[in-house]
Amino acid sequence: MNSLNFIILGLALFLLGCNTTSKNTEEKKPKKTAPFYWESANLYFLLVDRFNNGDTSNDINYERNKETAILRGFDGGDIKGITQKINEGYFTNLGINAIWMTPIVEQVHGLVDEGTGATYGYHGYWTKDWTALDPNFGTKEDLKILVETAHKKGIRIVLDAVINHTGPVTKKDAAWPKDWIMQNPVCEHTNYETSTSCTLVKNLPDIITSSNENVDLPPFLIEKWKKEGRYEKEIQELDAFFARTGHPRAPRFYIMKWLTDYITDFGIDGYRCDTVKHTEAYVWKEFKEECNYAFAEWKKNNAEKVLDNTPFYMVGEVYNYFASPERSFDYGDKKVDFYNYGFNSLINFDIRGSQKVSYEGLFSKYSNLLQTSYKDLGILNYVTSHDDGYPFDKTREKPFEAANRLLLTNGTAQVYYGDEVARNLLIEGTIGDATLRSNMDWKTTHTPKTKEILSHWQKLGIFRKNHPAVGAGIHQKISDNPYVFSRVFNDDSYEDKVVIALDVPVGKKIISVKNIFKNGTQLIDVYSGKGTLVENQKITIDTKFDIVLLEQK
Repeated sequence: MNSLNFIILGLALFLLGCNTTSKNTEEKKPKKTAPFYWESANLYFLLVDRFNNGDTSNDINYERNKETAILRGFDGGDIKGITQKINEGYFTNLGINAIWMTPIVEQVHGLVDEGTGATYGYHGYWTKDWTALDPNFGTKEDLKILVETAHKKGIRIVLDAVINHTGPVTKKDAAWPKDWIMQNPVCEHTNYETSTSCTLVKNLPDIITSSNENVDLPPFLIEKWKKEGRYEKEIQELDAFFARTGHPRAPRFYIMKWLTDYITDFGIDGYRCDTVKHTEAYVWKEFKEECNYAFAEWKKNNAEKVLDNTPFYMVGEVYNYFASPERSFDYGDKKVDFYNYGFNSLINFDIRGSQKVSYEGLFSKYSNLLQTSYKDLGILNYVTSHDDGYPFDKTREKPFEAANRLLLTNGTAQVYYGDEVARNLLIEGTIGDATLRSNMDWKTTHTPKTKEILSHWQKLGIFRKNHPAVGAGIHQKISDNPYVFSRVFNDDSYEDKVVIALDVPVGKKIISVKNIFKNGTQLIDVYSGKGTLVENQKITIDTKFDIVLLEQK
């Protein structure tokens, strides 16, 4: 063979090698990691005090040792306990990519409603000092570690913002000055005025959020800060805040400064806003502007810790808000669209009452809403919550169906702590919402029945996390019997599609994937782990489950 032939042969082998390498590389190319979207997030909501006790040394503070009504005292859960479960992979295994915690700021020290309803501020909604963490929950160093640990696992942190009211007046806790709060009248909830210009319940002082008058700091707060050795620092920061913003030194702006410090200092990713409909709507728009500024400052100062370009998240609790084509909340004499006042999302009270609605009726409804009235916005769905006495499954008889409805409905899914293990919601001797707030019993997560329930929630949660199409895609029914549907998601940088079948026969089943996956496509049923091939626009698969979650292999 002459030299020219050698050269030609060598070139041919080189090109063949390049093509082979390219083909192999393409075949082994890893799947693109799903980007994060708040609109399809898996948000785990927990009461800090009831989730996990990571530090028993902080269980009692401020002599909070008087007897309380059942489940109305501090039980030991804390920030370290949450971090511990993040490190153990509990949230990751559940497909959780955001955690919302009840307020962790310092609570009133005293006992409220002594007697049969005796209660401490274990739930976090009775603020004494917005600038400090309650030692029962932990320290600011604990919070710093929690946020950093969560972010390393790809988990966002949402804190709870209370601007509407302070904590109750107790024998140990002074009242806020009269230019800060009103204690009368009690809200009647009959129209806009009797929902906003009032105190929510007796002895829950309402912040005068409508005022633009300059007010001095409460004397008890000044005394407290001086005793703690941080008065000068707090005053300097307040002076800088008011100089930058030009806001009057009115009560709501003090609180906004204090709350946005948790963004600037720790890089939290969002706020759930409490009692939204009881505060003037413009307050929330002002708050969101300050949150956005603080988030931008944190990102600028911590470039190496920034997860991505996702904006700051703000979701509102407008009690008894039901997502609808109109979108506004109706006070009776006035309608307010809170999405026009800074909110990315509102908590949707509808799913927990969907017992008589078919899967298709539920799924198609929310797919349509999120493609029309709520386009580029979000809703936060739940089946159980901390203050809603009418959960989807109070007796915990339908934990699998509850998971299906919550995790397969379009929108953000709020998993309330213990949903995934059917935590008991009927505690004997409790009064009111305390029955919804029992302690997370980590021992029960190891029983055979609980393991089965937890496994179902984990599989759905991970599938949903890996596929934004589930929460943010367009829903399309494929067949009625068996019930099969698709979800398809597209934005400028990411495409995603899945096929899901519910209540299908155990054993061999034939599932249509018409117009979603082409013939010859290799698919995997994530629920069983079995692979299959598309033939004649269908797949045939044999599993011991009545659910199929199909993704491209």
